[in-house]
Amino acid sequence: MRRTEHGQTATGTYTVERTHERSSTATTTQAITTINADRPHIVREAPEPAAIPEDRRRSIADLLMATGAVSVSQVESRFGVSAMTARRDLHELERRGLARRTHGGAVLPTLAAHEDSFDRRMKVDADAKQLLAAAAMSLLSPHETVFLDSSSTTHFVARNIVEAGLAATVLTNSLPIMTMLASEGGPNVELIGVGGTLRALTRSFVGAGATRTVTEHYADRLFLSVKGVVDGDTLTDADSLEADIKRTMIAHARDSVLLIDGTKLDVRGLSAIAPLSAITTVLATGITADQATMLERSGTTVRIIRSGDHVSSVAPT
Repeated sequence: MRRTEHGQTATGTYTVERTHERSSTATTTQAITTINADRPHIVREAPEPAAIPEDRRRSIADLLMATGAVSVSQVESRFGVSAMTARRDLHELERRGLARRTHGGAVLPTLAAHEDSFDRRMKVDADAKQLLAAAAMSLLSPHETVFLDSSSTTHFVARNIVEAGLAATVLTNSLPIMTMLASEGGPNVELIGVGGTLRALTRSFVGAGATRTVTEHYADRLFLSVKGVVDGDTLTDADSLEADIKRTMIAHARDSVLLIDGTKLDVRGLSAIAPLSAITTVLATGITADQATMLERSGTTVRIIRSGDHVSSVAPT
């Protein structure tokens, strides 16, 4: 489309012809200006800056390196792109080996047996975790001091402690558990936060400071979960710093209770935590009698938890 403009300046008249050309990707405007019919001056108006996918993907990769995880919604809001474009970028980063896609986002492709984010783990096998948490509550007495690790399963235990109104002192390195107990625990729950370096992927505190805090305390009971149980006798985790915290909690708890489902017997983490013999009780769901026998060879007590089992509740006082 062509449009002609006429005008007057201090030096004479001018004529501007503007030509608008529209393509499938952008609109460009070209203005040809003639002053006093003398010599033409061509002025080109710059096109609207377009997002450069490669620069955006490089920024997403940097964000992944810094935080360990990124969601589709984060990419949308941070870079002003659609959900489809965000997923396409994450898929391309995965193709290059710079990311590993998860439900709703991506994480770093570590060697740690494909460690998932805390939010992702909260949505996986939730029914089994609720079943294990109910069984764990049957072991608790009022006014015990309890270690809770940063697993999603123990988050369900913490939720049950709140809902039962159980008086307890809870020590944990899990930020989501701290947040829940701080806001909903009430006067019955004394919370001791195990601080340190925050891992964004797992939303847990780890490192020398966190381990030192654990060593300064002792607990009546520890509830924990793991990435996998290797050969029925070695507890493993996806991250070495997480393994350090769990190992120290085991050493400082009178009774250590492992909460697992049958999938934990098929995978292994990168770092060894402790032998299964260091665990007092295993509460397991989705395992066979033969698998229970294999676990019992370590000397630990194994209880198979099934849906519909009667679980005794604890008194809230």
